[in-house]
Amino acid sequence: MNAPASLNPAATELRVAGLTRLSTCDWPGELTATVFCQGCGWDCAYCHNPDLRPAQGDTQIPWNDVVAFLESRRGLLDGVVFSGGEPTLQSALLDAVQAVRSLGFRIGLHTAGMAPESLALLLPRIDWVGFDAKAPFDAYFRITGVEQSGAKALESLLMLLASGVSYEVRTTLHPALLSVADMLELKDQLLVLGVTHYAVQRFRTEGTRASRLPAIPEQQRFCLPSNFGDDFHEYCLR
Repeated sequence: MNAPASLNPAATELRVAGLTRLSTCDWPGELTATVFCQGCGWDCAYCHNPDLRPAQGDTQIPWNDVVAFLESRRGLLDGVVFSGGEPTLQSALLDAVQAVRSLGFRIGLHTAGMAPESLALLLPRIDWVGFDAKAPFDAYFRITGVEQSGAKALESLLMLLASGVSYEVRTTLHPALLSVADMLELKDQLLVLGVTHYAVQRFRTEGTRASRLPAIPEQQRFCLPSNFGDDFHEYCLR
């Protein structure tokens, strides 16, 4: 049996940079709290949480404070989402997930799939995954700045699809970074893999390092074909 959530010593090592106490958008259809984990190994120019990239942040919320809040919300929230940064890079995440499950919450995870080995351990304990597909898999470097990042993401996505865990695959579209041709190529790759739930997210400037981003020509703004998502079982443009 797991130790009580507040007493789980390994979980207390989780580096928590932020806590959203109520969210209706981090897990579609669910009322959640969202735990933002510090650290990310990729350098996406459009990232809207760039302060979470370093392994150590300027501020940290003690894990026991997170648990105390969640204990006060039992029966009021549907679940807890671990986001980032990239939560799967932290070895304490598995213990934190088990601790939160012991409180009776369902577990959601936001990941870009950069740590397949960690994801393999987590999936049996996860109820839903929001998976970021950055680009056609051989073009990931253009977005992440990291060689072979597409191979890691592909390995993780295949694992997720084979697991049977509920999911949404989503892509952030900055038209100066991903062309319509790129998006059509990625769409074809996802359909071949068996992806049925897909969302395209419009790029937002809030919180980003906008000076690093190329300007978006007016004629390129979100000009996906109107039938772009027709082949997916569920599709939305946000």
